[in-house]
Amino acid sequence: MDSIILSGADGEELEVYILEETQLSGNKYLLVCDSEDENEDSNAFILKEVTEDGSDVVYEMVEDDVEFDAVAKLFEELVGDDADIDY
Repeated sequence: MDSIILSGADGEELEVYILEETQLSGNKYLLVCDSEDENEDSNAFILKEVTEDGSDVVYEMVEDDVEFDAVAKLFEELVGDDADIDY
């Protein structure tokens, strides 16, 4: 399972594991979790890819409720019974 490192505003880093990725309305989204063990309950997050200064790829949490609901429903269809997504 691929992983990425997220850096918080306080400088703390969190390794998250990519469960699925998709595109919607020209934007790329990742469904990630904080545990590599697929049998363990974990926290899941939806990240949106944002390019800064045309070079570095940055991921942001999806905070807009309408956008989040649309992407969460799409991920639920993609992963099916493999994940229990609460949103």
